[in-house]
Amino acid sequence: MIWKELVMALGLMAVIEGLVLALAPLRFEQLLEALRSLSRGQIQTMGLSVIALGVGLVWVAKSL
Repeated sequence: MIWKELVMALGLMAVIEGLVLALAPLRFEQLLEALRSLSRGQIQTMGLSVIALGVGLVWVAKSL
């Protein structure tokens, strides 16, 4: 069953990312510009923080 949930999660992620690109392309470009101004360490820290948030949300969802 984990494969079904994984595919569903990836699909939802693709929908959300697609919505951002379709509805706010200018904002997305601004976000990329802001990311270019950050150091690699800052970007890695942000990435790890988002991973931790995602794991936390999955854990909470499984607990409900």
